[in-house]
Amino acid sequence: MTELKIVHGEPGPEEVAALVIAITSRTAPEGKTVRKPGNWRDPAYRLRKPLPSGQGAWRSSGLPR
Repeated sequence: MTELKIVHGEPGPEEVAALVIAITSRTAPEGKTVRKPGNWRDPAYRLRKPLPSGQGAWRSSGLPR
């Protein structure tokens, strides 16, 4: 988060607190975030991925994708 710098005047603690609350409420995300359903329901997720073929296939079969 960036710093808050008062460049003019001498506000009291209550005024600074009100300013911080106003700024943070303005930048807060609105609405609910929509969660993506998990893959456990997708039947295609449970299928095995195709095995690699060709030169170096044995090596790439153990590497993460």
